[in-house]
Amino acid sequence: MRTRLLAAATAAALAILAFTGATAQANHSWGGYHWARTANPFTLQVMDNVSGVWDTHLNTAISDWSQSTVLDLTKVAGSGNAKSCRPVAGRIKACNALYGNTDWLGIASIWITGGTHITQGTTKVNDTWFNTPTYNTTAWRNLVMCQEIAHDFGLDHQDENFENPNLGTCMDYTDDPSTNQHPNRHDYDQLVTIYSHLDSTSTIGSTTAFAAEPGNDRASWGKLVRGSASHGHGLYVRDFGRGNMVITHVIWA
Repeated sequence: MRTRLLAAATAAALAILAFTGATAQANHSWGGYHWARTANPFTLQVMDNVSGVWDTHLNTAISDWSQSTVLDLTKVAGSGNAKSCRPVAGRIKACNALYGNTDWLGIASIWITGGTHITQGTTKVNDTWFNTPTYNTTAWRNLVMCQEIAHDFGLDHQDENFENPNLGTCMDYTDDPSTNQHPNRHDYDQLVTIYSHLDSTSTIGSTTAFAAEPGNDRASWGKLVRGSASHGHGLYVRDFGRGNMVITHVIWA
């Protein structure tokens, strides 16, 4: 389990934390990564490879993010084994399974070509942890599903300090997800910023993407470039050259 030292804080310190948290959310695009498309709004298919206990939370995330003015998500039937959660070109795939004592709650991976264009994405949530009393709650399930799906279309976190006051968005790390289960206005505004320009080609619904599959353990995710298990989050990159990468966001338990 992730352990963090909770420092004593004065009211003034809390005010500073609140201010820096608000400042941190000024831009939370994930490296400029985005799906190539020739028009807005655009529709992404989310393949449903989750079991019944997760359907409500996946449906909530799809409904929430579809309120964006530039993006619509639509759920389609899944395929393949949920534990391997092999990606499908041009789509997002959401999966849950007993991935084991890997110490992570959820991971989101995106495949990049040309340095910035997303060609496919996966979201995995780990039932080994979500079956425990700590995480087997509606709030935790909503936060993690909402956040991991958002990574798959290019959003990053607004804040990565677990002890800051909640920002009221699932893109904010927290020890108490009760008020961080859904997007907030800044998330929708950031999506407009990310997708304000159009591309000459589209990767949405594409049938081809370069082959590489990150597994369920950190050794397969590539190089750690940000965060750590002790910080509760991590960002890993496998760089295949020529602008081809697989990038994985991790929420540690």
